Amino acid sequence: MKFAIIAAGEGSRLTQEGIKEPKPLVKVRGEGLVDRLLRIFTDCGASEIVVICNNLTPYVSEHLSDIEQHGLEGRKIPLRHIVKTTPSSMHSFYELSPLLGNEPFVMTTVDTIFREEEFRDYIQCFATSLANGTAEGMMGVTDYIDDEKPLYVRTDAQNRITGFLDTDTAHECKYISGGIYGLSASAIDTLRRCMESGQSRMRNFQRGLIDDGRELLAYPFTKVLDIDHASDIAKAEELMG
Repeated sequence: MKFAIIAAGEGSRLTQEGIKEPKPLVKVRGEGLVDRLLRIFTDCGASEIVVICNNLTPYVSEHLSDIEQHGLEGRKIPLRHIVKTTPSSMHSFYELSPLLGNEPFVMTTVDTIFREEEFRDYIQCFATSLANGTAEGMMGVTDYIDDEKPLYVRTDAQNRITGFLDTDTAHECKYISGGIYGLSASAIDTLRRCMESGQSRMRNFQRGLIDDGRELLAYPFTKVLDIDHASDIAKAEELMG
């Protein structure tokens, strides 16, 4: 199974709030955000980890190149990265898609924070669902809302995903998206269709998966959060325990 990290955002809000490091290099409990994901994904048996970063912050690409050549704290990481500035996360995903090949993959943005033990259990469940043919994807979700514009996830009694909603005025959704995407290789066909139709937001790609009839399961995490503001660093450290 491959893993992918979208690390091409500018992190402008963090910069405005006094954080000097590019977002992928921001440290939580002494570990850079991208380093944390590389370590966890390698621990989960990644056949390859592909990363996209932008060309506005060369320190990130230099850091990733160093890891490709010398490993992470002496440990070999199956890393390959590309450098390109993109207008959205979905465009970043599209740039990464040729590197994903025909394998199932799990993708997050670089600032996605979760409990490691929950993520390991999620990977095992996703692998089992693929082996059993019970789903084409498994999305990490949470009932913890700490997002300015959450994407609500509507599910049935078996936790099959039936919709992705911008609002939940009918109070029919137990979860919001955690930004953790576990997908079979066929999802790239939906990505291409969305790009060709001019879509640019990851939530529209997720809706596209439903429109294409793909069977998606929701996997509940207790908490998932993103590092969008300087104050989120303390929240992340608390979540990591």
